Amino acid sequence: MQPQPEHTPQRRPWVVGVSGASGTPYAAAVLRALLAAGESVDLVVSRASRLTLLDETGISFRDAHWQEDLAEWLARGADGKPGTFARPDMDDVRYWAAGDLAAGPSSGSYATKGMLIVPASTACVAGVALGLSKDLLQRTASVTLKESRKLVVAVRETPLNGQTLKHLVTLDEAGVVVLPASPAFYAGATHIQDLVDFVAGRVLDAAGVPHRLYRRWEGELGAGSRDPAQRS
Repeated sequence: MQPQPEHTPQRRPWVVGVSGASGTPYAAAVLRALLAAGESVDLVVSRASRLTLLDETGISFRDAHWQEDLAEWLARGADGKPGTFARPDMDDVRYWAAGDLAAGPSSGSYATKGMLIVPASTACVAGVALGLSKDLLQRTASVTLKESRKLVVAVRETPLNGQTLKHLVTLDEAGVVVLPASPAFYAGATHIQDLVDFVAGRVLDAAGVPHRLYRRWEGELGAGSRDPAQRS
């Protein structure tokens, strides 16, 4: 009897969609934490988000050089300082161009764990709520919903008008986790990165991915104001 070939586990990534809203450091923090947790990642960067990324970090995100540009992006802190973080292992990251509607995530037969849209603009929220597929980001969100997979939308806008609130209610009723990018201060934030990491951590909490991005509430008042060396 001939030996049977070893079974290779099917790759099931998290799709991370980055829309044009302000808040590219949130996306970077989520991506770093997913990779640190050993998760596979498929990345979709919208055309509008490239302008935001350029404005907030000075990085030009290019399809032909996405690995180089992504590595530089993930190495920057929330304050824009280069080299804040070590370059992560990106061997299990796939990038799909926003205009590629034939990409893997555009089909329900392409296996994923779900999708995290970080940050989500109000235009992105509207497109997902209305079931539009103007680009790969919106198409992937639609596929995620129809396949009953986890979808987390980290909306980043203020104030919210009535139409956007209706769209968010529509998403909630469809089973989407609507997660406003609202940092908290009880975790003892001392740097802008702490506030960014809190939001990123909440996104990962919603996705069920373990992380150590922020100090969790344990019912003890004043713990956040302690010296970091004294915190458990």
